[in-house]
Amino acid sequence: MQLVKIVLTVLHVIVCIALIAVVMMQHRKSGGFTGSFGGGGTQADMGGGAWQRMTGLTKLTAALIGVFMLLSIIQVVISKQ
Repeated sequence: MQLVKIVLTVLHVIVCIALIAVVMMQHRKSGGFTGSFGGGGTQADMGGGAWQRMTGLTKLTAALIGVFMLLSIIQVVISKQ
């Protein structure tokens, strides 16, 4: 069980570093906080699906965030046992 905790921790650190790097590579949006979540747009602006409009870095960021949250939950569950 100790080996699993070590592997998960190392993987978690790698995902954290990758997430920081990907976020730092992205271009800043002019919309501020609401612009990063697609707020402030009208219904006419929302022609296609949001996933198709995202850049590759944005999709990678979303995937890394999902992996980060999943690893965090797994580590909490394992630490409680």
